[in-house]
Amino acid sequence: MATGAVLALIVGGAFAVLLASITDLRQAQLREQRSAEVTTMANRLERLIIDMETGQRGFALTGQEQFLQPWRDAIAVFPGRASALERLVADVPAQQALAREITAAGSSYVNDYSVPLVAALRRGSSAEGTAATLPATLEGKRRVDAMRGDFDALVASALSLTRTERQRTDAAARRAIAVGVAGLIASVALIGAYSGYLTRAVVVPVRRVAGAAARLAAGELQARVPGGGVGEIGVLERGFNTMAETLARQREELAASRSRIVTSADQARRRIERDLHDGIQQRLVSLVLDVRAAQATLPPDRPELGEPLDQLADGLREAVDELREISHGIHPAILTEAGLGPALKALARRSPVPVELKVNVPDRLPEPVEVAAYYVVSEALTNTAKHARATYAMVRAHLDEDVLRLEMQDDGVGGAVAGQGSGLIGLADRVEALGGTFTVLSPPAQGTTLHADLPVSGH
Repeated sequence: MATGAVLALIVGGAFAVLLASITDLRQAQLREQRSAEVTTMANRLERLIIDMETGQRGFALTGQEQFLQPWRDAIAVFPGRASALERLVADVPAQQALAREITAAGSSYVNDYSVPLVAALRRGSSAEGTAATLPATLEGKRRVDAMRGDFDALVASALSLTRTERQRTDAAARRAIAVGVAGLIASVALIGAYSGYLTRAVVVPVRRVAGAAARLAAGELQARVPGGGVGEIGVLERGFNTMAETLARQREELAASRSRIVTSADQARRRIERDLHDGIQQRLVSLVLDVRAAQATLPPDRPELGEPLDQLADGLREAVDELREISHGIHPAILTEAGLGPALKALARRSPVPVELKVNVPDRLPEPVEVAAYYVVSEALTNTAKHARATYAMVRAHLDEDVLRLEMQDDGVGGAVAGQGSGLIGLADRVEALGGTFTVLSPPAQGTTLHADLPVSGH
């Protein structure tokens, strides 16, 4: 705001000086124009005096009234033009004195000399008039010569003033041009400097914050902007960095919380599986053995008890099988004992949809990674069997540097969307809890492809 105010003052001052120069130029032009009008009016008045002198001389020599017509016209317009001349030079004292002297001399010439002379010529004869008017003619010449001197002085003063005003006009024009050029250069320079300042202090930082905000919105929570901005720009930069740090910390806390939840759930699964295997399952197996032992000790005379004992033993064996299947679904023992590869092969064998399995995981992986990968594949195959109406499924698993990459694909009906009861949202949560990524590509009628990348290091 301060910079803008200073720029406005400088530009306004430059234009004020330019307007003042233009005003001076205009006034000088007006004075020059008035001097030219004074010269023109003086020449006209002098021409009127000459017309009077010529007309009365012609009448004196010929006695013909037609020579008096220019004389009459000059006498009629002289007072008005003399008054106009006095008004033109009213604010120039030297010219005003000359104009008054010309007016007085002209009026005296008309009233005291020319009109009486013409009247005398009309009364006398031609010869007598010629003899009588000779001294009067000399007087008229003297008067006209005196007025011509005044006219010459007035015209010379007007021309001198015109030259002076022209010089002032030229100086004002040069000054106006210099001020205009200087103001234009200064304005362009200041506006360019101000624009550069705004670009450096406002536009660039705001664009930097906008770009960081776009990266932040895309999930890059480590996006930051350098601080040190001026005024509200600095507040914006610090606020953005604080927000990004808060989001990053909250995401870390959320990821740690989700990881703890997943780990706790996996531990609970293993504990339930172990309890089922070591407790209820062993107890049922023991009961089956007890029934078989009791059946072997039946007395020969009680054959009717054999069939119920067979049924009881078969029922107990089916219960053991069902319990073993449930225990395997909760947490497969083969995953803990043999690793991810054999566990995935077991899943492929049990799947009702034919599965092509491509596994390239040479070593054991961290337990959370193996458990997450196993349940991702298990849930994907379950969804394929239940919803996809597929005839074929393919599972790929390979280790790419420090990332386990999983791909599950089928030729079903597609249209799978995470969060609509398909169980995919749970898979995404499990993968993202370990810092991985999970994507679903399932266009209608084109099958479904799932991708999961699980980082191996750090677990």
